[in-house]
Amino acid sequence: MQITVRVKPGSRKGPLVESDAGSLTLFVRDRAVDGAANDAVVRLLADHFGIPQRDVTILRGHTSRIKRVEVDA
Repeated sequence: MQITVRVKPGSRKGPLVESDAGSLTLFVRDRAVDGAANDAVVRLLADHFGIPQRDVTILRGHTSRIKRVEVDA
């Protein structure tokens, strides 16, 4: 399944997943430097859905806060 997520990198709240109005907001502690926030997004979504990290792929938005992600569940 494909989902759209909003990412808040460098957040003190994180790691946390909030669901509101059918969308997911991900709070990650990692900063958006050298792909660290993207790696944290993959880890967080894998934990949230209870699947291996290899089943989570960022399709679009590698440099954006809004990302299109595929989750093979």
